[in-house]
Parts: sequence; structure tokens; C-alpha cells
Amino acid sequence: MYYGINYKSITRVIGALLCIESIFMLIPLFTAMIYGESDMMPFLQTFAITICAGGIMVYIPRENNGRIGKREGFLIVSLSWISISAAGALPLLLNGNVDNYTDAYFEAMSGFTTTGMTILDNIDSTTHGILLWRSLMQWMGGMGIILFTLAILPMLNSGGGIQLFSAEATGIAFDKLGPRISQTSKKLWGIYVAITLIMIIMLIAGPMSVFDAICTAFSATSTGGYSTRQASIASWNSAYVDYVVTAFMFISGMNFALIYRSAFRGYKNLFHDEELKWYLITTITATLLISVTLIMSSFYGDDIEKSVRGSLFTVVSALTSTGFATENFCNWGTFAFIIICLCMFIGGCAGSTAGGAKIIRLVVLLKNTANEFFRQLHPNAIKPVRLNGKVISYDLVFKVLAFIVVYIIVTGCSTMILALLGLSAEEAIGASLSGIGNCGFGFGRMNPDSTFIMLHPIGKWVLIFDMLVGRLEIFTVLILFSPYFWKK
Repeated sequence: MYYGINYKSITRVIGALLCIESIFMLIPLFTAMIYGESDMMPFLQTFAITICAGGIMVYIPRENNGRIGKREGFLIVSLSWISISAAGALPLLLNGNVDNYTDAYFEAMSGFTTTGMTILDNIDSTTHGILLWRSLMQWMGGMGIILFTLAILPMLNSGGGIQLFSAEATGIAFDKLGPRISQTSKKLWGIYVAITLIMIIMLIAGPMSVFDAICTAFSATSTGGYSTRQASIASWNSAYVDYVVTAFMFISGMNFALIYRSAFRGYKNLFHDEELKWYLITTITATLLISVTLIMSSFYGDDIEKSVRGSLFTVVSALTSTGFATENFCNWGTFAFIIICLCMFIGGCAGSTAGGAKIIRLVVLLKNTANEFFRQLHPNAIKPVRLNGKVISYDLVFKVLAFIVVYIIVTGCSTMILALLGLSAEEAIGASLSGIGNCGFGFGRMNPDSTFIMLHPIGKWVLIFDMLVGRLEIFTVLILFSPYFWKK
């Protein structure tokens, strides 16, 4: 029986998320106090606004039925990401980093969805509090603020936690690491925190300061891409930093449930995962293709190591949708542009912090295509798609096909709108793929040496929509626009 959408439960959960976000805002507030910078008051004002709004929403009268079903789950996840981005934009606006709310919201949505597109062109002179908040937004959004809430708030686990988890999780299915969703959430966040701490230590061992190491680790493990320097990772001009960041971007593009199982239940799990094998093959192949191109064109002269390092860093950054840059890859030519765009489309592994269509979906798609060729010769044969030795249901295969089709349609529509707003084909295609893939790379006038500030306001809202749709894996957001979602 359909009882109607439980708006009170939706409001209470979003209110709880805003309260949690306000607590995280205290971290850059204290940072501003330590450095004695001007953004103390903006963070204090934002903290007060956010916690008051969240508190009012949490303490509204509660219905006896605290039900959270599928409809409520989709609405909570979509509206919560919109709401936390709206609050996260306030410090940028109040501190004067931007002069309009569109730019502030663009930066915040880009942060929470771990896209990494930025409109700030004065990062080197930006205050420590704002720099930390940008990286912190990405770190919260990387593993998912809903997932964090499920780990610490028992009220959600007793009322629809599974709906929220499945609506925010990435990939074709989610892995449970315990009998309760809260246990799975805690274990995933535990791995996430551990990887972040290890990376911070390794970066401090290099040429980075403690502050830069913390912010860079937050951005890398969340595959977000915000940096404390305008020139991104290239600013340190260090092979050590390049390799460390590359390694952790790659790790963060892996399935975190697989990492957990390998760490606590035997490393052999890594060698038997089919998606991880394709992830590694894709990385190596794309790196070799671009490296050969750079070496043959003598782009870096006779420095083969720099050609390979630059190619590897860029490929992993694109494939994991991180968006860090050590080079202006727009100067590498058309072939490299195509490879980078393909990497942005492919994305990382399911259950990771990476964006894109996800390798596991493309593996299923390729296997189903191969089976269709077989069925042309043997029409009566039953040949199911198998992944890691297990049969994939036809319903799941059809869902993957639908996802890829809608992914391409949304990208195509965004490309046409951006082209109408004056962007070149390269700029429009690159920005659309980057937005929906949560990558952050830009091409043409929005190359790694520049920002997205030149975009028309309508173009920024198009990319904001793309970022949200891409982070929540298409259907979670688009289903809200279907008429049957609202019907009994």
C-alpha cells in the first residue's frame, strides 16, 4: 500500500546532515583562528546559520511512522547534496572570494561532488581557512556524507538506512561488510580515514608543509582535485610528490570494500577481482599510448622518465576523476585529448570515490556484446554474462545498458547547451564529460592553467546539474523528474 511521501522524515534527515556539516565547519574556523586570518567571522556566521537551520529541521514534530522507503531515499539523497552545497557555499560568498552566489554554489557543488572544477583564480593568495574548507568539502563528499551519517546516527539504520545507502552508493551493486548498514559504513569510513592519514605522512616526508599535505591528501583520497596552489601539483615540481599522489589516486579509484577485504581477510582477494584487473589494464594501456606520443614528438626532449611520469599522472587523474594536473595536457595534441576524454568517461571502480561510468559497467557491456555475437551463430544458446565467476542477471545487464545510454544522452545535451553558449567543440565536450564524470579537467580556455570563471552563468548551472547527476549515478536524480515518481 502506498502511504504518500513522508516529508517529515525527509526534513529531519536533511536537518541532521546540515548539523553534521556545521560541525565540520568548525575545523576551518579554528584554522582561521590559528593563522589569524579574516575568514573567522564568515565561518562563524555560516556555522550559526547552518546549525540553526538544521536544528529546526531535526526538531520538527515527528510522525509515529518514521518510514523511509525508496521514494524518501531518493529525495533525501538528492536534496541533501543540494542543501549541503547551498550551506557550503556561504563561507566563499561571505569572505569575498566570489561576488555572486552562482559562483559560490558552483565551487561548493564541485567540492562536495569531488569534481574539482574551480572558478577561483587567486588560490595562491586565498586564506588557509577557505583552502582547508575546499579540501574538506571534497573529503566529506568522497566517501559520502550520507554514508558518514549512517555510521554515526542510529536513527537512520532503524528506518530506511538500506534505501539511503543504495541511493548514494556507486556501481551496479553495493557490497555489505556486515549484517547492518552502519557496520558497513563504519568499515568503509575507517579504510578511508586510514588511507588519508598514510598519505598525509608520506607527503610530509617530501617537500610539502603539514597544511599542504593535509589538504592535498583530502583532495586526492576523495579523488576531488582541489589544490592549495594555483598551479596544482606542478607547483612543487617534485617527482616524489607526483608518484605519491599518483599512487594514492589509483588506490582511491579502487573498490573500498575490496580494499577492506584484502586488508583483513587476505590479500588474494585483489588478484581475483575482474574489475581491478581491467582497471590496471586500462591505466597501463592509456599511459603507454600517451607516453609513446610524447616521446615520438620529443615533447620533453630526451627525458623519457618525465614523459612517462606526466602521462601516468594525467591518465590516473582522469581515470579516477581526480583532476589534479602537473602539465597543461591541452598542448599534447588531439590524440592525447581523445585518450584523456575516454579515461574520464570510463572512470574508476565501483565502490570507490572515483567518478565516471565505472569500469565494471563497461566490462558487463563488453561481455554482453561479445555474447550477442555468439548468439548470432547460436541463437538457441544460453550464454549469460559472468563477472568474477558469478552470473549477472539480465535485469542487471539491462540496467547497465540503460545507465550508459542515459549517461551519453545527458553528456550530449550538456555539450549542445554549452556550445550554444559560445564554447568550442573541444571545450564543450571536455567540460560536459568532466562535469558528469566528476573529473574537473578543462580544455581550451578552461585548461589546467586557467579556471571555469569565464563560463556563462547558465553554463555553470548546467555543469552544477551534471556534477550532481554524475555523483549520484544518474537515476537517483533523474527519477525525480519522472511523473510516476510522484503518483500513487
